[in-house]
Amino acid sequence: MNTPFKKSRRHFIQGAGLLSLSLAGPAFAAPQTVTVVTSYADEFVSRIEAAFEKAYPQYRLRVVWRMPNDAAPYLQQPGHGGADVYWSASPRTFARLAAAGVWRKLPIDRQALPDHVGQTELADPAGFYTASEIAGFGFVVSPSALAARGLPPPTDWNDLTDPRLAGLIALPVPARVGFAPPMVEIVLQAYGWQRGWALWSEISANARQVDRGSTFVTDEITAGHCAVGLSIDFFVNSAIANGAPLSFIYPRHTGLNPAHVAVTRDCTNPDGAAAFVNFLLSTGGQKLLAHPDIRRLPIRPDAYAGLPKTSFNPFVAAAAGGLQFDSAAARPRLSTSASLFQQMLIEPHDELTQLWRRLQAAEQAGKPVPAVRTLLGTPPLDEAAANDPALHRLIGQRPEGENPGTPTPVEIAWSAAASRNRMAARQLLDEAGA
Repeated sequence: MNTPFKKSRRHFIQGAGLLSLSLAGPAFAAPQTVTVVTSYADEFVSRIEAAFEKAYPQYRLRVVWRMPNDAAPYLQQPGHGGADVYWSASPRTFARLAAAGVWRKLPIDRQALPDHVGQTELADPAGFYTASEIAGFGFVVSPSALAARGLPPPTDWNDLTDPRLAGLIALPVPARVGFAPPMVEIVLQAYGWQRGWALWSEISANARQVDRGSTFVTDEITAGHCAVGLSIDFFVNSAIANGAPLSFIYPRHTGLNPAHVAVTRDCTNPDGAAAFVNFLLSTGGQKLLAHPDIRRLPIRPDAYAGLPKTSFNPFVAAAAGGLQFDSAAARPRLSTSASLFQQMLIEPHDELTQLWRRLQAAEQAGKPVPAVRTLLGTPPLDEAAANDPALHRLIGQRPEGENPGTPTPVEIAWSAAASRNRMAARQLLDEAGA
């Protein structure tokens, strides 16, 4: 995030540069402003800014910081608030604004740019926006905390159901934390609708919830509250760069979250906007992503040349059969699955956790109660119903991290159905003496 000092210093330097150019006489043209709206932190933006202005001295960036839920109305106002470029890690915002006619066709040559990595779409088929970098989902772990408990590092989602991890998993709430909804869908696509929700139910029972505005997943690990957290790689890489004794694991079933860039329909500096976008997508611009202050995944395969062999290369992972998560297919129901997660697993978390503990104790005592597993893991609607576009419209395409607000009648019905399942599970456990 841009601090006031850094903003002021940037603007002072730019102002001083403009003054010196004006004093030098008419032979020198003042640099043109390119206004970029972004949610990226200043450590990221400032490095890209410096390299861009060195490569294109005829331009100077003006950076306007907006979170995704604030960026959409800002860019939809007349003149887009003066913005030439929007650059952010918010796929749904780009899609919504494309539908609203906010973008112009991108002024880029795609010959050297892939359209996909694995099943993840990197380019808008209509040509209005494109990925500028990608981030991967996975597990942040404290190696020392796991070793102290004699636990191996998890390698895939089913490892997180281990009863020994009870209370040791930091789980971002999908309806409240912007990067979390795709993780729900990664599991559902990898394991199927029924098995996926059953896994999420058991994982949730092992977890501590991390809500928006409370703490970071990495903070839960470094503070010793948890040993494993569900996260996206760049948050963890940032913590590691700042000295946190953490590791990040890409599970066998994972997915990617593309950040995108687009040019506004009525931008005031189309040439400058084109220069900035093409710089971001160039090999040189993409190689900047490997800097310790940034640590993002490039969208150009050639940008991985020269990186350490231990670095995660999504193109190599995709060629080996990984990265089968289809982010474009998941996008329409992200709000729906996050809301279902909220009603089924988040709101009744304490009760659900208690029931899973009783079930696991019964199983360890040789009293298998398979019907209880089925009840605790069954979602209150099937996949066909969850894919209904009318349901998506009813739930609403909420921007990442936006407060879900008052539940709709259908969400209340989901909550009631899940409650009936828990009640039946409790009755079965009572009858089994578990």
